[in-house]
Amino acid sequence: MEKQKLYVIKIGGSLIDNEGKLNEFLEKFASIKAPKILVHGGGKLASNLATKLNISQQMVEGRRVTDKETLDIVTMVYAGKINKNIVAQLQNFDCNAIGFSGADGNLIKSKKRTNSEIDFGFVGDVEKESVNQNLLKELLNLNLVPVFSAITHDKKGNLFNTNADSVASVLAQALSQNFEVELLYCFDKNGILDDINNPDSLIKTLNKIEYLELLSAKKLNEGILPKLKNAFLAVENNVKKVVLINETKLVNQINHQNEGTEIYL
Repeated sequence: MEKQKLYVIKIGGSLIDNEGKLNEFLEKFASIKAPKILVHGGGKLASNLATKLNISQQMVEGRRVTDKETLDIVTMVYAGKINKNIVAQLQNFDCNAIGFSGADGNLIKSKKRTNSEIDFGFVGDVEKESVNQNLLKELLNLNLVPVFSAITHDKKGNLFNTNADSVASVLAQALSQNFEVELLYCFDKNGILDDINNPDSLIKTLNKIEYLELLSAKKLNEGILPKLKNAFLAVENNVKKVVLINETKLVNQINHQNEGTEIYL
């Protein structure tokens, strides 16, 4: 039996920080007729709030070290203000969205990151087995649209700040058992560029060998690395299609116009 199509779509901070662009994007997202899931990052709001509260922030390789005070902030901002604002906007566009952290319905469990020389604090790592796919499948069958913040839990009462690219990837991997999943990483570039300063130097397809060549040639900026790592993990775990696209090209991609950079093994 042919599997139903499902889109897992991840958006990042630059879009979340721009109210007008976010609204335009959400209207397009709401128009997608197939089952869909939205995963969002955090933007600058958490950092701005931490500054106002005089709570110092430490970033290592683009990732936030999360102490207890910072965890409180990111939980309030990501799972609270940003998540509920997105859900409310989608309801405005007649999209019956429902907002989640990983703790809700035990939807995404995580483990505290320990495989690092740096103690990232309350930072959790996830894998496809972390996802409660049966409950998610039920929600999708009810025509609900899950909207995930990247806050997860360990089922021992602890919340964890988690990389949103990883959350999108494991959701796509887990649901590939039941759906034909297309994972879209939407951001402010046209895809992977051969020359970061030339928006027209789009690389239409990227495999693992070509990725490693770009990496060794230092042609990839730090911010894109978590996306690519998680994109390859998704392809390796039976996700049908993984594409990195410009957030303004979402409808074109859904209509099979082959935008952005498609990831292959």
